[in-house]
Amino acid sequence: MSEFSTFVHLGLHHIADIGAMDHILFLLALAAIYRGRDWRDSLWVVSAFTIGHSVTLALAATGALQIPSRFVEFLIPLTIIATGIENIAVRNRSQAPLRGRYRPGFAGVFGLVHGAGFASYLQSLFTGSIALPLFGFNVGIELGQLLVLGAAGVVLAGADRLFALLRAPGTVPSAHRLRVVTVSLVVVVVAAQMAAARRPW
Repeated sequence: MSEFSTFVHLGLHHIADIGAMDHILFLLALAAIYRGRDWRDSLWVVSAFTIGHSVTLALAATGALQIPSRFVEFLIPLTIIATGIENIAVRNRSQAPLRGRYRPGFAGVFGLVHGAGFASYLQSLFTGSIALPLFGFNVGIELGQLLVLGAAGVVLAGADRLFALLRAPGTVPSAHRLRVVTVSLVVVVVAAQMAAARRPW
């Protein structure tokens, strides 16, 4: 197996591993508001998150950016909590500030934090040149994200159908809104427990 494919494999398994639950939770929080017909909006958000974490992954892995890992590990669940709260607070995206178009920027900024988290894992694996391992690891991370988001899409679509069956016809909130609030609340509760366990003081 080549060095490149080895690091692709490591990146893929790092994001899909249950040990990376914080990153999986963040992707779930990002995806919670979208339906299949919203694929363009979700693509912009995921792309912004990718750009954000790629920037700090490169900077932190090369040593150009030094952030204490205990603060990074604490900040990651805070990004999850903020995303979940935003999901719940914004009922109508068309009436949100900028009609909700701030969300890619939101995801990009939080991606910066998550990239630093990936870097703390990756730095321990370097033995020589970092360009190829860094690129391979990032490719693996993206493949892992696609798998996670694909699985999340199936689960969220199933939740919509379940809520549609359980709620009385014509009542509010809609099945989609029930799904958004339920998933976001679960994510926020789990992330809050992570933040409490990782507090740096």
